[in-house]
Amino acid sequence: MEVFQLTTIVDASGHLHLDIPTQLAPGQVVNIVVVLNPVASDKTQKSDYDFSDLAGKLVWEGDALTMQKALRDEW
Repeated sequence: MEVFQLTTIVDASGHLHLDIPTQLAPGQVVNIVVVLNPVASDKTQKSDYDFSDLAGKLVWEGDALTMQKALRDEW
């Protein structure tokens, strides 16, 4: 068994091409395990949606713990 660790690039179509030279004899290879560990992008993903105008504030007066216990007792 041989373990390879390398960095490569996925092309624009989403395909990963591996060209790995080995010392293996020609013939069938029984198991190949590929573990993909994507590199985190330096760019932060921007949300496509802006919900800032929809956000509001819930005004509720009461004891949250008491209300939670009451809801649990109903079940």
